[in-house]
Amino acid sequence: MNLVTQNQRVLSGMRPTGKLHLGHYHGVLKNWQRLQHEYQCFFFVADWHALTTEYDNSQIISESVHDMVIDWLAAGINPGSCKLFIQSQVPEHAELHLLLSMITPLGWLERVPTYKDQQEKLKEKDLATYGFLGYPLLQSADILIYRATQVPVGEDQVVHVELTREVARRFNHLYGREPDFAEKAEAAAKKMGKKNAKLYHELRRSYQEQGDHEALEKARALLTDQQNITLGDRERLFGYLEGGGKIILPEPQALLTPAAKMPGLDGQKMSKSYNNTISLRETPETVEKKLRTMPTDPARVRRTDAGDPDNCPVWQLHQVYSNDEVKTWVQEGCRSAGIGCLECKQPVIDAVIAELKPMRERAQSFIEEPELVRKILAEGAEEARDSAKETLREVRSAMGLSYK
Repeated sequence: MNLVTQNQRVLSGMRPTGKLHLGHYHGVLKNWQRLQHEYQCFFFVADWHALTTEYDNSQIISESVHDMVIDWLAAGINPGSCKLFIQSQVPEHAELHLLLSMITPLGWLERVPTYKDQQEKLKEKDLATYGFLGYPLLQSADILIYRATQVPVGEDQVVHVELTREVARRFNHLYGREPDFAEKAEAAAKKMGKKNAKLYHELRRSYQEQGDHEALEKARALLTDQQNITLGDRERLFGYLEGGGKIILPEPQALLTPAAKMPGLDGQKMSKSYNNTISLRETPETVEKKLRTMPTDPARVRRTDAGDPDNCPVWQLHQVYSNDEVKTWVQEGCRSAGIGCLECKQPVIDAVIAELKPMRERAQSFIEEPELVRKILAEGAEEARDSAKETLREVRSAMGLSYK
């Protein structure tokens, strides 16, 4: 294991959606495969998160969990190299969520972009619920309960990691200091003079209450320019500004993952909602049928018509599965009508079938032993709870909730 990353933790989860497809594999699971050998990884089924939008159809959640975990295992996610568990089997997530909700400003949740976006996209559902508003904070609890240092996300999810950082910073600011830390910092601020002290407090408030990073930079510059305070006072004010003190909940970093490039059978993003997927357990016969009936460049009406790969969904699959030699063959053959569309599809058919073969075989072994899957999840939950309980002990102690 890499010495630099062996003590760092990765946390990632997926909502239970049932059987997975190649979009999930190329977008998430291949990355998990790599991470499990480089970090201490916690991968969980986000069943509570699923309730935020499927609360009126909760039966579908439990039915989907088993299928999804089988596909994780089939894709090479190894319970010997990471911890696999179901979110609701580790109730510490919920307790930390509750405790963090006591200190998180409402405005922080309302400004999360996905809050309005999802309400707009899912207009047919009543999402004016407490749980839906608070789900980004539940995500924060998921991350912070394991003190994860890295969270693999796409660009659109970076804002959720940033919220988690702000929540951790606020928690540490409130509960991580020595008893006289604030008094010493306030005394140091007065030494800057009334005008500068007032400006410092305004900037500090803007940063800590609203996450205003411009205010943070201005406050840092203000402190750097002060000539009439000691080095110790300056450091104390820097810490007070940023919520300094004992770090109980470390701030995680976003581990940016490449955007998934797995197109669906129609050229759009592969998604169940578009009905354009190839599942990880698809049989060779079905794979071949689906790919052979894929739409191609509409300009190629007849075999003798020249085409343009850039207008063909099959070319997008070649970019995922084919080497340079095959890609050149496709470009030249399509544009000159030297090859037909069925010929063009064959290398992709062969590659997809070859990719799915070991996954389908592994999945079958778990389908035949459902008790083994339950055991893996139970053991994963037990190991996850050990880590989660340790964090909660410190959180309760810091908040004065440890009763003898």
